[in-house]
Amino acid sequence: MPNSLNPFELIARRWQPSARFVQQAALATVVMAVVIVVTGGAVRLTQSGLGCDTWPKCTSGSLTPTSDMGIHSYIEFGNRILTYVLCAVIGLLIIAARARTPVRTSLTRLGWAQFWIVMGNAVVGGITVLTGLNPYIVSSHFLLSSTLLTVAVATWWRAREGDAEPRDLVAVPVRQLTRLLIAATGALIVIGTVVTGAGPHAGDARKVHRIPLNWQEITQLHVDFVYIVLGLTVALWFTLRAVKAPAAQRRTVLELLVVLLLQGVVGYVQYFTHLPEIVVGIHMLGSCLVWIAVLRVLLAQRERAALPAAVPGPTGDHETVQPEPAASSR
Repeated sequence: MPNSLNPFELIARRWQPSARFVQQAALATVVMAVVIVVTGGAVRLTQSGLGCDTWPKCTSGSLTPTSDMGIHSYIEFGNRILTYVLCAVIGLLIIAARARTPVRTSLTRLGWAQFWIVMGNAVVGGITVLTGLNPYIVSSHFLLSSTLLTVAVATWWRAREGDAEPRDLVAVPVRQLTRLLIAATGALIVIGTVVTGAGPHAGDARKVHRIPLNWQEITQLHVDFVYIVLGLTVALWFTLRAVKAPAAQRRTVLELLVVLLLQGVVGYVQYFTHLPEIVVGIHMLGSCLVWIAVLRVLLAQRERAALPAAVPGPTGDHETVQPEPAASSR
């Protein structure tokens, strides 16, 4: 009985993307994940959160904004349109990873994970509008975007390495210190969403429900965690230096430190200038860059070797060449 080909196999027969193309497609998903966060922030900072007053349509009678709705509707709807662009980029990654020989199953799974996170976050975005910008839903919307960014960075990193089992490049205590740094940075970001939910930029000019906390006191807690993350970063750098870790690993920690210091400067500027919209937007971009930098610190502490390349079999199908057993396992 003849084999039926699925669409991915048909594409693979006509197009073999290079490893570099797959890496660039994965990097594009990281860029788009950042763009969707920054543009989502622009919606809130321009008070356009309810520019389209329903979902999935812009109004009850129109899918798109109408001429009498004003600029806020176009800003909010533009952010919705970017979701489709993001899905297209993720789709390109999935197709490229699936078409390449040998198939990068790990990349296609990560690509599909991104797609379903986007779909879930689109629903949360709709709930955000339908609930009149409930601050708790808005916070979960941002945190899901951060989850997307996490998976996108992991996908990009996997596209640059092999598919063999990971091998740790540092000792267990170093990994534990790094995980503590990841946890502290995650807490820093979560507290930042609470500051946003209690702060003055509600997302719409009309009265919007806010988290009933003193946003200045929460901001102080946010600053405290900044110092904790800075301290852990410095401690990790000295630890890596003491154990003579490879220069590439120490460099990722230094890059994180630079990003943290720049983000701290932006944070102080926005606080002492009473939260101007443009500076708050830059701070949101900085939060994405901090998270990317801290994930790179973790991912640089292990490596995956490339699996043996596939070669054409006697029937034209691809067969994987099995490696010889290692000497230690004989």
